[in-house]
Amino acid sequence: MKDSVPSPQLQAARISATVSTGFSATTADGRPARLAIIDEAGNVIEAGPEVAWAAWKVCIEVQENFWEGQGHLVVHRSPAEARSRAAA
Repeated sequence: MKDSVPSPQLQAARISATVSTGFSATTADGRPARLAIIDEAGNVIEAGPEVAWAAWKVCIEVQENFWEGQGHLVVHRSPAEARSRAAA
């Protein structure tokens, strides 16, 4: 499965992950960095630990769904307000 997705080489940052701590990011020279969501115009929409944990949660949930034989299900994270509107 690992070979079925691209493996891009980052030029200015490093991303790592552990089962117990989720994602972490640093600059290429080891300084702390943050994960962010950036729109098409380059605006930072959200950044920080919440973004890293939301991304981690989505990755874990989709993997668990796959292991449980539920197929390649889509998993989303969004603002609570958007989730409640979608459920209505």
